[in-house]
Amino acid sequence: MIIAALKSPDATDLRSVIHPETLSKLIELEGTSMMFESGIGKGINVSDEALTTLGLICSSRDECLNKGNVIITPSPLTSSETSQIQPGASVIGMLNPFYAQDELKAMAAAKLNAVSMEFIPRITRAQKMDVLSSQANLAGYAAVLEAAQHLNSALPMMMTAAGTLKPARVFVIGVGVAGLQAIATAKRLGARVEAFDTRDVVEEQVKSLGAKFVKIDLGETGQTDQGYAKELTEEQIAKQKELQSLVCARSDIVITTAQIFGRPAPRIIDEATIKQMNPGSVILDMAVETGGNVEGSVVDEVLDINGVKLVGVSNLSSRVSN
Repeated sequence: MIIAALKSPDATDLRSVIHPETLSKLIELEGTSMMFESGIGKGINVSDEALTTLGLICSSRDECLNKGNVIITPSPLTSSETSQIQPGASVIGMLNPFYAQDELKAMAAAKLNAVSMEFIPRITRAQKMDVLSSQANLAGYAAVLEAAQHLNSALPMMMTAAGTLKPARVFVIGVGVAGLQAIATAKRLGARVEAFDTRDVVEEQVKSLGAKFVKIDLGETGQTDQGYAKELTEEQIAKQKELQSLVCARSDIVITTAQIFGRPAPRIIDEATIKQMNPGSVILDMAVETGGNVEGSVVDEVLDINGVKLVGVSNLSSRVSN
């Protein structure tokens, strides 16, 4: 059996699906050999030579697709790439199943086995393979650093000869894995942090990180058995927008992380809310790739709306690829 590891075709995605520290178990499998696409470790400071020293074979992308019985990929394969893979082979990776339907249909037509890592259940036994949580954790950290770069003031309180600067106010909307990490990171940087989530059960988690939980009575809400927030009604979303706009207006940084598994992201900040915010404030939309939480956000663009910076960054976890 040949295991082939591919790098992302997106030059901005610096992550790697393999790492020297975790390859030993695969290499030791009887009857198994491994090959990888040249340059796969560049973004994590691992050279091709470091991998070939371990016994892996350095190859081109086409060669990996043609020869691999098990193909590991960080992103969906195109239809033309799928046609190069031998029937019966398995493709494992981040296959983006809700938005890459054509690519999945091409895999089915080519008689391939597709394993989408997004569907790994959020249970204790599968925790080591929970890529959504691991990537969201990194993204939450990177989001705070990205937002701080666009803010023209410091996050912590600063005492100077010219006077005392108050700590920046950070408001995190959505307290999932990404939101919790964003809260923790902003607190460590000295900001005053507030957070909101439709699930009241996360209030204790927010408080344990030293942040203030913003209570908005939306009526009956809840979460799925895997911990995802349930979709709100239009009336609930309208009420959420109205009350959270008051918190946004006093915040220096707003980070939105609200996502619904398998569905477009809910629109929870509109232009009217943005106009209430102070010039120089920053909104970072972590859900921009799935439609966006913020009206007007654009993937990989920074917009200026009435002096407020609206930042839409894709693949934030790649910022900390190593």
